[in-house]
Formats: sequence, C-alpha cells, structure tokens
Amino acid sequence: HVQLVESGGGSVQAGGSLRLSCVVTGQIRSSYCMGWFRQAPGKEREGVAAIDSDGKTGYTDSVKGRFTISKDGAKKTIYLQMTSLKPEDTAVYYCAAAPTHRCPFYDNNWSKTSIYNWWGQGTQVTVS
Repeated sequence: HVQLVESGGGSVQAGGSLRLSCVVTGQIRSSYCMGWFRQAPGKEREGVAAIDSDGKTGYTDSVKGRFTISKDGAKKTIYLQMTSLKPEDTAVYYCAAAPTHRCPFYDNNWSKTSIYNWWGQGTQVTVS
C-alpha cells in the first residue's frame, strides 16, 4: 500500500510563488508515474503536471511556463514549484501515483484521474 502526503500549500498574493511537496511512503515500487492535480470549488479535478520514472514531464496548458514538476528519488518526494500565481490557480492540490514506469503523455492521458491508484489528502492553495 502506498501513502502520499502533500505539504506546502498556503495563501499567497497574485504573482507570488509556492512549492508543494509530496512524500511517497509505504510499499513503494521503484517506478511510478506521479501527477499533480487540482480541484477548485464546483469544478472537476484537473491534471496540472506529471513526471515519470525517466524524468519526462507534462503540463496542462494553463500552467506551462509557470509551474515546474520535479522529483528527488532519494527523498521519495515530488515537487510542484508554482510561480506567477494567479487567482484562478486557487484550488486544493493533490498528488497521485500510477503504477507504471512511464506516464501516458500521448493524447494527454496522463491527466486522466482513472490511471492513478493512490492519492494524497490534498493541500489548499489560495491566491488573492
């Protein structure tokens, strides 16, 4: 069983930055596709970014150039560095893990919640 614990959320003014962290614990494999998702009130959960075991990354269009996903294998942690934050980035952010070496970046399939088996509890990001 895999556990994911997010941290780093908070309140920030527009134009500011935050870095989210997600620590992976439990019966972990050596390789996963890891994703960051977000869900704003009244909206569906959407994929923000993903990174696979080879370090390949993908982003939703609205965050390209502003957000960066990265990982530290030794710490079993993935990060989401968020810069130039906008009020529309306000949401609960979740990290998720899919038991596959490579993320399905074709046709943006990495952003489908159905491929991820494990989810964190979420961390609130508020941009005003």
